[in-house]
Amino acid sequence: MTATVADAPAAPASSAPIPPKRFGAAITLGVVALLSLVIFGFGSASGASTTFVVARPTDFFAIPSFTLPSQLAAIVFSVIGLALAGWTAYRANQRRKVGLWVPVVYGMAIMGALLTWAGAGRDATSIQLTGLLTSSLFLAVPLVFGALAGTLCERSGIINIAIEGQLLAGAFLAALIASMVGNAYVGLIAAPIAGALVGLVLAIFATKYWVNQIVVGVVLNMLVLGLTNFFFSTVMTENGDLNQPLGMPKLAIPLLSKIPVIGPVLFNQNLLVYILYVVVAVLQIMLFRSRWGLRVRAVGEHPKAADTVGIQVNRTRVRNTVLGGAIAGLGGAFFTVASGLAFGKEMTAGKGYIALAAMILGRWSPRGALAAALLFGFADALRAQLGAIGSPIPSQFLAMFPYIATIFAVAGLVGHARPPASEGIPYKK
Repeated sequence: MTATVADAPAAPASSAPIPPKRFGAAITLGVVALLSLVIFGFGSASGASTTFVVARPTDFFAIPSFTLPSQLAAIVFSVIGLALAGWTAYRANQRRKVGLWVPVVYGMAIMGALLTWAGAGRDATSIQLTGLLTSSLFLAVPLVFGALAGTLCERSGIINIAIEGQLLAGAFLAALIASMVGNAYVGLIAAPIAGALVGLVLAIFATKYWVNQIVVGVVLNMLVLGLTNFFFSTVMTENGDLNQPLGMPKLAIPLLSKIPVIGPVLFNQNLLVYILYVVVAVLQIMLFRSRWGLRVRAVGEHPKAADTVGIQVNRTRVRNTVLGGAIAGLGGAFFTVASGLAFGKEMTAGKGYIALAAMILGRWSPRGALAAALLFGFADALRAQLGAIGSPIPSQFLAMFPYIATIFAVAGLVGHARPPASEGIPYKK
């Protein structure tokens, strides 16, 4: 007897793997918010107030300053942080992600509590919000360029630990060439060349000799550090004309620079910052919306499959590593010609490693790297702001702010970010 369709055995239902519940981010946010409540909320002087200044005299229209009761405002901000931590835990229990607005609002709440506590009862000083945001963007510039360099390299499968050396090389060559020519903009052109040279050495050892890429990156950092210290102690010290503090002026964009808050922050910067806008936008589009970007990501994820369709894996990796080094070298110009400073020993001060953290926190995308670098830049600007108003926080702890923010961000907010599958693995045909 012929079997009917109804008699056929039912196909087993496919069950997708259920993602685990992850409460790490919620716990981190909750602990920080609780500390904020205890230290900034209940620790603020009762009856004191904090004044915030928003607008500048050159703006199109004036935004009046406002004053908040310090203790009450700090408590409210901290409670908002606790509520967002609870919301994050609730979403984690449902195995669902939180929106981007949660970390943004949470960060604003905690920073609000900190600022109201730091400015409590200081009638002679106030919190300059526009200046704080302007400094945040400017101080994030080398971090963004460094994170973009790391993103380009790692998307193609090369681990770039040498960002610190590329930043330092770019700062050195920019100061040297600018001083020789007497023009800061010429130094800005020379900076990417230094970074590209460091990137080329990394690419050769990684693709041709198959040396461990992390080891090569660390060695290159030490090599650039030694070379720049040597030339600074000999050539630059003996010839002061080769290390002049040349700077680039701010270029205010007409009309846009007069918009309150946004204008001074975004449209009253020097040329390097405007270049930053273009580089981030172009790389975001090219990496995720172009044939070139698809090939780069294929090389970083599955180089053997990329090779079978005609993509030259090692050549792509070399090109990306050199391009990434040039971008990092351009970021190194921030420390000298973009800031109007002469070159100094070890002046990058570990910013290359913070840029690596920004790359990871930004999940290997230019847009994410920009957001993460702005977070670290804000921490650096906050250190300067708190020092200027005479905060009760010891200066040693203020100097630690950017690095503490880096540790908390990477440990508590990154989660289980997955790097490109073939990063750090040499391709051998």
